[in-house]
Amino acid sequence: MKALSFLPWYDWLALVWFFGLWLGYAAYSRDSQRATLLQTTNRYRRYWMVQATARNPRMLDGIITQGLASSPSFFASTTILIIGGLLALLGATDKVADVMGEIPFAVRTSAQVFDLKVLLLTGIFIYAFFRFTWSMRQYTFAALVIGSMPDPEDFASGKYDRKHFADRAGKMLGMAAETFNDGLRAYYMSFAATAWVFSTMAFALAAAAVIFILFRREFHSEVLHVLRD
Repeated sequence: MKALSFLPWYDWLALVWFFGLWLGYAAYSRDSQRATLLQTTNRYRRYWMVQATARNPRMLDGIITQGLASSPSFFASTTILIIGGLLALLGATDKVADVMGEIPFAVRTSAQVFDLKVLLLTGIFIYAFFRFTWSMRQYTFAALVIGSMPDPEDFASGKYDRKHFADRAGKMLGMAAETFNDGLRAYYMSFAATAWVFSTMAFALAAAAVIFILFRREFHSEVLHVLRD
């Protein structure tokens, strides 16, 4: 009970709201019957792999895969720096909490509560780091699958199943992209978590705003319309 009384009830409610929106939207976008941006681009990944089975050598495909893997690598490196900064911030929360209390629209809180808010942000970025690094490894596995494809002549002769190899490589690339998307979503949600530093209401509204932005981009963006046409 002492642990529960550490925060006011409305802060606990805001935390439940935050994680409920995050996890709920992640499940909805993953299992939705509507075409999402990720599902649509996965089609193009398979088209790409079908084309790759007809190329030899597959240098172009290796370069593209390496380029795709550079994005999670960049974000993983950046995330390490952010985590280091947040851990350093934990050593000066008394001063930071006093400074935040002087902001007119920020709610003054104790140093312990401010520590908890910083720990929430740290946890989000640690999760993002794991997703980015796993995406990097998945792109490595996808490169191995592409590199192990037989010669186009073997596919043409029927010795190997072109569809089987294309589907497997395309699925591996899609898994890497989905994992990278999880890390990016964590970055978006970190902006909502930052609003908790100012007030609980800002935290709750920011979480809803971030999910709305993600929904618009995933289901109703101009990029999606172009890819579907």
